[in-house]
Amino acid sequence: MSEFSISLNIAGRPYRLKIDKESEEVFRAAAKLIDKRINEYSSNYAFKDKQDLLAMVSLEYTVSFLRKEHYTDEEDLLVEKKLEEVDIALAALLDRTPKNVL
Repeated sequence: MSEFSISLNIAGRPYRLKIDKESEEVFRAAAKLIDKRINEYSSNYAFKDKQDLLAMVSLEYTVSFLRKEHYTDEEDLLVEKKLEEVDIALAALLDRTPKNVL
């Protein structure tokens, strides 16, 4: 992987990062999205400084991440249960199949 430096501007401050070339687009999109949410919070609420805005954006995205992670865990359990049911059904079907067919 080719690692290189980029500079991202978040909340009016530049941040230099070393990332893989393949990740550049995602990092730039993330920085842009953070700035967009900061601007929205800034125009809708009376925060005194950028740290308050960054805290709110961090909280928003962390809650969203945790909700999706929880949803994914529930979906994984559901899929696992369905696969077990299919496995049991196939095993039962194979037990009823005459031996000379296989």
